[in-house]
Amino acid sequence: MPSQTFIRWFESLRSTDVAIVGGKTASLGELYSSLRPRGINVPNGFGITAEAYRAALSAAGAWQQIAPLLEGIGEADTQVTAHHASAARPLVYTAPDTTPLHEQLGEAYRKLEAQYGRNVSVAVRSSATAEDLPNASFAGQHDSFVNIRGVEAVFEACRHCFSSIFTDRAIVYRNNNGFSHAKVALSVAVMKMVRS
Repeated sequence: MPSQTFIRWFESLRSTDVAIVGGKTASLGELYSSLRPRGINVPNGFGITAEAYRAALSAAGAWQQIAPLLEGIGEADTQVTAHHASAARPLVYTAPDTTPLHEQLGEAYRKLEAQYGRNVSVAVRSSATAEDLPNASFAGQHDSFVNIRGVEAVFEACRHCFSSIFTDRAIVYRNNNGFSHAKVALSVAVMKMVRS
């Protein structure tokens, strides 16, 4: 796999970057970029690009195994959907092990530590490339995690976020709304936790 940069910091993102980092991460980047210069204390973070998801599946040869599992599911038989979805998720979960993502994620997390302190607690949030569209809402369909500390725990949470693109609910929603499973990708936002 060619060397690629899979990390985009909030400061470099705008709301127009949905195809790169998904709706949630693009919106977080817009908030950070717009409000921080005005003195509003928006927590920093970064997005793991949707290309990281695509590259991981490609490098692992996972899509060739996932595609047949998705054919014809999600319309009616919930047991068949659940069975096939549960077979697809581990394929996505293991795929990032074959990419340079772990190294890039570690470097990015260490930069957050340099800004906020050692072992900084972060939120790890799924962000689909079809989110925040006028005709669709993927809110709550993919996993997110809070109070995550350390590179290995963040990487583990990111893998779970990626694999949550194939929850039963997400598959059925995409089917019902005419979204191709192959065309919707997942990004992950990693941002400093905000204490209430």
